[in-house]
Amino acid sequence: MKNDQINRNWHLIDAKRKVLGRLASEAAYLLMGKNKSSYVPYLDSGDYVVVINAKDVVLSGKKEFHKKYYHHSHFPGGLKIKTAAQIREENPQKLIRNAITGMMPKTKLGKMMLKKLFVYSDNNYPYASKFIATVSTTPQQLKHTSLKVARK
Repeated sequence: MKNDQINRNWHLIDAKRKVLGRLASEAAYLLMGKNKSSYVPYLDSGDYVVVINAKDVVLSGKKEFHKKYYHHSHFPGGLKIKTAAQIREENPQKLIRNAITGMMPKTKLGKMMLKKLFVYSDNNYPYASKFIATVSTTPQQLKHTSLKVARK
């Protein structure tokens, strides 16, 4: 299968009142293309993912104040430590992007997959025309909704 033969869909995920880790695993699943029958680990067959309302994502337990994010400038004394609450104040998209990045492959292919991720802190996003009538979040929820429709 070649890159131009891959059919890519767009998925909209609303992060409002969703747990960060669960949202990140759903987004990584879609970005890698594991929801498709044509998935192979050496091709980027994933879909586009748009995450909105990043400022309203939930961290379980006391992670808001106890979870630490480390950054080092590679100079002596250049270690910077911030909590999740501080990161949320400065840039709420960074919380979600960092969580999803940790679940992606650490290769050139993983970087290509991450280019299909778009995170916005509120409801405003420029890709509304890309979505068809139904907006889905995960393949698991699609299965559950189709089962509910079939039972009626």
